[in-house]
Amino acid sequence: MTSDNATTTTLGDTRGTEAPLRLAVIIGSVRTGRFAPVPAAWFADEVRKHHGFEVDVVDLAGMDLPGSLDGSADTDALGERLAAADAFVVVTPEYNHSYPAPLKAAIDHFHAEWLAKPVGFVTYGGMSGGLRAVEHLRGVFAELHAVTVRDTVSFYNYPDRFGDDGVPHDAESASQAAKGMLGQLSWWGRALHEARAVRPYGSN
Repeated sequence: MTSDNATTTTLGDTRGTEAPLRLAVIIGSVRTGRFAPVPAAWFADEVRKHHGFEVDVVDLAGMDLPGSLDGSADTDALGERLAAADAFVVVTPEYNHSYPAPLKAAIDHFHAEWLAKPVGFVTYGGMSGGLRAVEHLRGVFAELHAVTVRDTVSFYNYPDRFGDDGVPHDAESASQAAKGMLGQLSWWGRALHEARAVRPYGSN
């Protein structure tokens, strides 16, 4: 497990002082035999320890999200969940130097739902740990006027990083990386939530 944070930063843990933010954890892989639910479940448990968030795990598998971008009952339901979120974490592997096509379709179905909200990433892959997928996603979310946080949680050579119980072998280090990213999401989530309440994003 690696994190791309170079320094230790304490941000955003406001336990007991403010209402929790709504964090949507999006599972971006839908392939048969996918590994994504393992790190997603672990990360959701880490979110629950933070006390600054309510977590909604959004699994794209089984959803009818047409590549044509036509609507469906699933796109309507997903849009409501994304609109209700104050922040997002995308759990994604790296496929061929980028991220899964169904994840791109899910992102492209929506616009206003992403505006002026923070996005973090939990990634997994081979030696790169999925970080090349993140580099592509940062550009996509910037185009949608979302704010991606600096730190990511990344698992390289992922089949060797988790035990049968779904917990990383280096649980302490992984938990610290998750806490650091959640602190950044909390700070940005609250700052942007308050800003949107005062002035809708894009208004003059």
